[in-house]
Amino acid sequence: MGTTDDERAAAIRRLENKRAFWQHLAVYLAVNAFLVIIWAVASRGHFWPIWVIVPWGIGLLIHALSAFQRPFSESEIQREINRALPDKDS
Repeated sequence: MGTTDDERAAAIRRLENKRAFWQHLAVYLAVNAFLVIIWAVASRGHFWPIWVIVPWGIGLLIHALSAFQRPFSESEIQREINRALPDKDS
């Protein structure tokens, strides 16, 4: 069973998105660790790195959801097409 060019391109896009997520995670961890170190050395007062960690973490979560969601199966696609079609009995 061979794959079509479209299927191959879609698989490559999914793999690229997963790789981009892991790179995003590495940058997130490195930058935020650096900010926490600066906070710890400089002030230890109000934990200001939280203003970067939380919003960026939300963005990272959204990236993870898009990178690791499973593709739709052909049966799911067909069910949605059938559901969207007007009732033929009417």
